Amino acid sequence: MTDLLSLPSWADKNNLHAVVETPRGSSCKLDFDPKLGAFTLAKPLMAGLTYPYDWGFIPSTKAEDGDPLDVLIIHDAKTYPGVVLKCRPIGILEVQQKSQGRVERNDRVFAVPDRSPLEADLRDIRDLPSHGREELEQFFRATNALENKELSFLGWHGPNRAIKTIRRLSR
Repeated sequence: MTDLLSLPSWADKNNLHAVVETPRGSSCKLDFDPKLGAFTLAKPLMAGLTYPYDWGFIPSTKAEDGDPLDVLIIHDAKTYPGVVLKCRPIGILEVQQKSQGRVERNDRVFAVPDRSPLEADLRDIRDLPSHGREELEQFFRATNALENKELSFLGWHGPNRAIKTIRRLSR
């Protein structure tokens, strides 16, 4: 299997590569394990909780938590683990997490696939209604609730900040 972690971060000047780990609607979080070359169960979610959109990572990046930079891919389709989507970054939610006395950043990039006609007009994550952004924050809190992690949301920012972060964290 291709080493998905080592794919280029950028597909072209405006679009990044996003690797789907956990598809929309899944009730468990999956992680890509490069040693196995396979997707493994990271954790089940709390009863009734499912991923609202495809979740994955931006290859060839390394965030402060040591993992590739997280990405939530906003689109109306459901894919499957291992799909690589060419996406336009539309923003970032800057997140600080505290676990076992250790504080680190664990930001989430938001992107829209370049072949997603229903979301083509979404250019900035801040254009989502405030209720939609609040629901996403609650989802992130809920997915970490059983792990004794405290999340602090530092702010929602647009595509320029997302691009700057991706470039800074690219290897």
